[in-house]
Amino acid sequence: QVQLVESGGGLVQAGGSLRLSCAASGRTISSYAMAWFRQAPGKERDFVASISQSGGSTIYADSVKGRFTISRDNPKNTVYLQMSSLKPEDTAVYYCAAGSMYYNLKYDYWGQGTQVTVSS
Repeated sequence: QVQLVESGGGLVQAGGSLRLSCAASGRTISSYAMAWFRQAPGKERDFVASISQSGGSTIYADSVKGRFTISRDNPKNTVYLQMSSLKPEDTAVYYCAAGSMYYNLKYDYWGQGTQVTVSS
């Protein structure tokens, strides 16, 4: 069992940056693919980015490619999402997830989410 806790969300102006963190406990994340998803009000939860167990492979949604960077620090049991050039449409609750395959949309463990609000 892996427990995931996101942090780093907040209110930022369009064009600004934020870094989200996802701290894991219970088990080491080195054996898990990790991902970020987001859910805007009234919309379904969408995939944002994922990273393989070693960190050597990543996938991004087209909407964030070139602006967001996912990374992981396995010794610290933490995953990050660096978000730059933020847009109002990036406003959502961001969730961290752990699973077996980074190229799969099915994840087994989820955090509680952190709110990101981008003002225009």
